[in-house]
Amino acid sequence: MSVEQVDCVVIGAGVVGLAVARALALTGREVLVLEAEETFGTQTSARNSEVIHAGIYYPPGSLRAGLCVAGRQLLYDYCAARGVQHRRCGKLIVAANAAQQAELRAIQARAVANGVDDLQWLARDQALALEPQLQCEAALLSPSTGIIDSHGLMLALLGDLEHAGGTLATHSRVNRLVALDGQAPAAIKIEVSSDQETTVLHARSVVNCAGLGAIALTHATQGLAPAHRPPLPQRWAKGSYFTLSERAPFARLIYPVVERDSPSLGVHLTLDLGGQAKFGPDVQWVASPDDLQVDPARADAFYAEVRRYWPALPDGALQPGYVGYRPKLSGPGEPAVDFRIEGPGQHGVPGLVNLLGIESPGLTSCLAIARHVVGVL
Repeated sequence: MSVEQVDCVVIGAGVVGLAVARALALTGREVLVLEAEETFGTQTSARNSEVIHAGIYYPPGSLRAGLCVAGRQLLYDYCAARGVQHRRCGKLIVAANAAQQAELRAIQARAVANGVDDLQWLARDQALALEPQLQCEAALLSPSTGIIDSHGLMLALLGDLEHAGGTLATHSRVNRLVALDGQAPAAIKIEVSSDQETTVLHARSVVNCAGLGAIALTHATQGLAPAHRPPLPQRWAKGSYFTLSERAPFARLIYPVVERDSPSLGVHLTLDLGGQAKFGPDVQWVASPDDLQVDPARADAFYAEVRRYWPALPDGALQPGYVGYRPKLSGPGEPAVDFRIEGPGQHGVPGLVNLLGIESPGLTSCLAIARHVVGVL
């Protein structure tokens, strides 16, 4: 079996993988992106809320907070420069009662600690002046929150990658990585399955951006210490979305206040660039990430949650939309944990960077994550 020598391999062609590959290619690296599916961005990157987050909720000092705040501005600038459709529509985080107002103040303080300096506290009348259909006691307005065409973003990133000499190979599943101790110039052996054939590559650098498969890939990496292989998921965080059958009466995104350390941000209302409203995601822990069907019976819980802030939601207005999965490092009942971006300085394997648990705000953070990975390598 012949062995092909390559410079840099990025595993996974979601929005983060494409952003990382683009950034590496722009430094002059020869980059090959390996994607198991038939095209780019078919998993987490295609099944999310398409929100540009401001950086409000994450623990101060965390990677999630810092990369989100930096990535948000990088993303707005990139979209403007490359003509990627987006809109800085703003978001209202709403408190339904006095107890939730205290949590809303805590959210505001956390956001300020993260460097989000444009939040505005709104009394009930001020919030209703912006969104008359809303029900709340108080709200935070986040002007920096927006929405984006995630597919258009990935097309732009892929175009930049290819213009810089990079290549995307689809139908290319990575089965195994092997650290090559001291075998310069290659550092890592990669076994790839494609069209019922197995190819072996030797690469100087490998970046694991495999999303839902990133943890499994650490377990398939010979030479990586067990401490840097998170437990394989036993349950998967499924999120269902319902769409609104009529035009939404809101111009901004609406997020309810939820308990701290909740695995989600609640059943929120988001908009697409055409004005279509969708609600979700909820969190349902399931045994496999292969179930992509919305259970219509979950609509009852959606109606109850949405009517806390939009009492006028009509009966029968919610239609099953789509399903996404979060590549979480935490399990059921556990608080959300930070991104893990581990390079040779952490795990000791030359040339290898693992991106683990890159759930929301991964889309917002993609360009900042890419810049961070370039620094690690």
